[in-house]
Amino acid sequence: MVILIVIGVLVLIIFWVISLYNTLVRLRNRRENAFADIDVQLRQRHDLIPQLVETVKGYAAHEKDLLLKITEARTAAMSATTIDGKIAAEQQLSGALQGLKVQVEAYPDLKANQNFLQLQEELSDIENKLAAARRFFNAATTEYNTSVEAFPGNLIAKNFGFKREIMFDLGTDTRKQMEEPPKIQF
Repeated sequence: MVILIVIGVLVLIIFWVISLYNTLVRLRNRRENAFADIDVQLRQRHDLIPQLVETVKGYAAHEKDLLLKITEARTAAMSATTIDGKIAAEQQLSGALQGLKVQVEAYPDLKANQNFLQLQEELSDIENKLAAARRFFNAATTEYNTSVEAFPGNLIAKNFGFKREIMFDLGTDTRKQMEEPPKIQF
């Protein structure tokens, strides 16, 4: 009878150890998956931001060139002194205005300020997603670390190589940089 009780207790201890081990594995995998989500957001940020900046720069340069041509043509038309000079200047201004009209008709919402606003929205959206992924990662890390450090999980963790993991921290240098507003240059 004592042997059955001892065997029963050993079986319960084995199942308990297996359960704790599986919990630690599940939490470790959840943490790794959470970091993979951060990785995806970082990749999106690294891919999207340069594309958005180049798109805005390209359109802003196009609009700038078009507005510059209109301004130059207007100045030339106002300063022309001869009839031939005025005709040529007005034709140039009409051509420049026609280019603007075509752009507005083809893309009525295509304005540089809208593109800059969209860039800001996209940057904010990416940063918000990244912050959410970091929070989820840190929550998963906290849950994992608690299981690794709390009794009786710490007994199992030490024997099977589970150890405390670090949180997603900005670090001292990055934190100082984060206190300053971002600078976006074109």
